Amino acid sequence: MIEVQQLTKRYGGDTAVDGVTFAVEPGRVTGFLGPNGAGKSTTIRMMLALTTPTSGRATVNGRPYRSLPAPLREVGALVEAAGLHGGRTAYRHLCWLAASNGLPRHRATVALERTGLASVADRRIRGFSLGMRQRLGVAAALLGDPSTLILDEPVNGLDPEGVHWIRTLLRALAAEGRTVLISSHLISEMALTADHLLVIGAGRLLADTGVDEFTRGHASLEAAYFALTADTTRYRGAGGSTR
Repeated sequence: MIEVQQLTKRYGGDTAVDGVTFAVEPGRVTGFLGPNGAGKSTTIRMMLALTTPTSGRATVNGRPYRSLPAPLREVGALVEAAGLHGGRTAYRHLCWLAASNGLPRHRATVALERTGLASVADRRIRGFSLGMRQRLGVAAALLGDPSTLILDEPVNGLDPEGVHWIRTLLRALAAEGRTVLISSHLISEMALTADHLLVIGAGRLLADTGVDEFTRGHASLEAAYFALTADTTRYRGAGGSTR
């Protein structure tokens, strides 16, 4: 279970995340939605101790991420697929991650099989497409067989078959009793994948509700989303100001 309490992040005079509080429960897929610049990625980075909050806290299974003795065994995360060592094979990359967390090497094989990469296990990452890199990122998240998954834009770069694959995988992981949080800008995909929704806008939590309840009274999830977030979209101009 993920618990976020009054999480806030300020950069100078700008507030990226403003007192956000929510819980992500096991056994369901929770979608994390919001316009560009709404604070989704910043919130996720604070959950994973990649960004230090100005105030508030985030815990996984009752503990801050920094205090987890073997993070990959408890939390599988995909923040971005960039930064991979192009000279390593997919298998060697996962073996390196496994060794760093005290995991047995066979977990690399299991993760490659579950993400459809077993046939390219010995190919060097520099030759991977964006979609293959995304799958490898998901494989890394699954490496420690964690109870919690936090995935930021996992369908980025995937073709339609890949999008269907990640949807099926996420629902299967939730059905196994895991906690699954996924951010995405593809509203239509969330309508097919998520059981519960968190919607953020201008750094504030706007909705924390089931998909059916969120869409009630609207023609679609997309229509409900745009109605809720219409006044919260912020853009940065050339001078860096937020509007």
